[in-house]
Amino acid sequence: EEEEDEEEEGLIECPLCLLPQPPEAFPALSCCSHLSCLTCLQQYLRIEISESRVQVACPHCPALLQPSEIHQLLPEANLCEKYEEYLLRRLLVADPGTRWCPAPDCSYAVIAYGCAECPRLVCGRQDCRTEFCYHCRQPWHPNSSCEQTWREWSRQAPGAVELSTQLIQKEEAAQADTETVKVCPRCGAFIMKINDGSCNRMNCTICGCLFCWLCLREITDVHFLSPSGCTFWGKKPWSRTRKLLWQLGMVLGAPMVISLVAGIAVPVITLGIPIYMGKKVLSHGRKSKLSVCQQCLSVSSSILLSLFVSPVITAVTV
Repeated sequence: EEEEDEEEEGLIECPLCLLPQPPEAFPALSCCSHLSCLTCLQQYLRIEISESRVQVACPHCPALLQPSEIHQLLPEANLCEKYEEYLLRRLLVADPGTRWCPAPDCSYAVIAYGCAECPRLVCGRQDCRTEFCYHCRQPWHPNSSCEQTWREWSRQAPGAVELSTQLIQKEEAAQADTETVKVCPRCGAFIMKINDGSCNRMNCTICGCLFCWLCLREITDVHFLSPSGCTFWGKKPWSRTRKLLWQLGMVLGAPMVISLVAGIAVPVITLGIPIYMGKKVLSHGRKSKLSVCQQCLSVSSSILLSLFVSPVITAVTV
């Protein structure tokens, strides 16, 4: 047993799989000091990349891993290629000049700047070479406007246009019962969420946009505390009446609450500090075996000093 304990002394327990392993099995990360065994890190990266996550964080903290580290940790070349593709897509989606080829089974992107006056674009993929419009992003239509082309396409494929319009206008999500599909407000990627009233704070895995599932707007951390009517949990935002009542309550209730707190805090601090200091000095004087006159003098001086100091503390606090 002593020999086994000596052998296990040099091992480190992985916090993910809870198995003791030698120190060389724990690769060091440049983003943080947390340690996980190589097997667990590789499995973690496989799951993250399979879910199209580009910003891969440490399994123990929000620190982001560097792309070079991900390439070193992943043994599969196909996963590394997928990760590079996702990185490139994230960069291209954030570029307002990027246009994606509308041809089926073609994910080629064309970076077009200053093409508003000459909107004819050609896909750069060798086996595709599809011509499409810069404005409407549909196949090239030299003899008609974008609006006419859209109408013609809607007559040819009314079902597809109806579904696309519903997705873009966010109408289908309000009617679905089990699951809904909405579009990212930044990159337009389709995102599915079960309509069970769960967390409405969404993060797009393609462009990293943080948005609200209810109003489909890019948000900050205080969005659900604002009078927008959106709730952190729930299937629907507040009604107009409820939002007006909440705003009215905040306008009228906030001053009343502040006044009530100040009305309680001011006398408590102003009178409480001298009483507290007087008791402390009196107890200290009894322990020091001071005479009655000395105790009265010390208590009186501490109370008088506290009466001058307590209004200052009250003003700073309130």
